[in-house]
Amino acid sequence: MSSPLSRPDGPTALPGPVAAAPASLGPALRHGRFEDAQALFTGSLFVSITLGLFAQAGLLTDSTAGLAFLLHYATGLPFGAIFFAINLPFYWFAWTRMGPEFTIKTFVSVAMLALLVDIGPRFIHIDYLNPLYAAIAGGLLMGTGCLFLARHRSSLGGATIVSLYLQDRYGIRAGKVQMVIDCTVVLLALWVVPFERVAYSVLAAVVMSVFLWISHRPGRYAGN
Repeated sequence: MSSPLSRPDGPTALPGPVAAAPASLGPALRHGRFEDAQALFTGSLFVSITLGLFAQAGLLTDSTAGLAFLLHYATGLPFGAIFFAINLPFYWFAWTRMGPEFTIKTFVSVAMLALLVDIGPRFIHIDYLNPLYAAIAGGLLMGTGCLFLARHRSSLGGATIVSLYLQDRYGIRAGKVQMVIDCTVVLLALWVVPFERVAYSVLAAVVMSVFLWISHRPGRYAGN
């Protein structure tokens, strides 16, 4: 479901290795704990709203969130619990490759998202939602949420961890990697979801990935 800030002395967490801030801008300012907390909550909230829109419109999403949706539809188990459990194996990879700070923040973000998705329907319900609107608005909203998380050295686990690592290690843009993974996962749902809904789901994945691709360029963000 969907997001590196490069430091010379530590791991990365933003899609797109970001060069050190130009001397004219001064040293990068480190985020405080309150800034991190509000960003992690806001990012998780935005993504939870997106998943609510997708569920209402019958769409699927990417990565481990997409797999959790499929298992939720097939078993009837709560989406939040499934999503949280699927991400557990990825924490070891994140801890060894991206560092403790990134892993802990990711764990917190995933836990918040799992909770927000399960309690969201108690607070918001939409009587009618066009799937095309849900795909475009949801893709942009999810991309924004992932942007908040990434810029504060966090993610929503799963393939996002892998895409951030590949970008940091090999210079492959995270947006490109995420797009390939997202579209592949969504296409696997053809045996469960009607083709029209899968097509809208692919559109949402492309919208989100293109948003992140454009928004994360080296040198545009100096916080860490």
